[in-house]
Amino acid sequence: MANFWETKTLAQMTPAEWESLCDGCGKCCLHKLEDDTDGEVYYTDVACRLLDLHSCQCSAYSTRLAHIPDCLNLTPAKTHELFWLPATCAYRLVAEGNPLYPWHPLLTGTPNSVHAAGASLRGRAVSELSIDEDDFQDRVVHWVDT
Repeated sequence: MANFWETKTLAQMTPAEWESLCDGCGKCCLHKLEDDTDGEVYYTDVACRLLDLHSCQCSAYSTRLAHIPDCLNLTPAKTHELFWLPATCAYRLVAEGNPLYPWHPLLTGTPNSVHAAGASLRGRAVSELSIDEDDFQDRVVHWVDT
């Protein structure tokens, strides 16, 4: 029997199916910088203050938009527009018709598989509370798509 993410579009998924696609890597919670000249987006290792840097989960997920007004509320429609989503992101993979990575929790049955595979930001990021915003440009990283 095929898995729901192989037979449904993102828009056809139930809320529970949609939420389960998130692998818990935390990469979307990293601050990004956009080059004004060419529009290129660069990830930093600076995470949103609501992100638990060990679990890579939002500490206030259900109320995050009240705390962080510019936090992204990812929807199926937005997934196609967000070219900066990491190459490993399940939402992006499904939207593009690609398979999930073998370490994805839906395939392994364990939420820690993303961390064990080194595919999360665990141990690689700092909270925005500890970094001056003027220093974000010095925190650009290139490991996000690995």
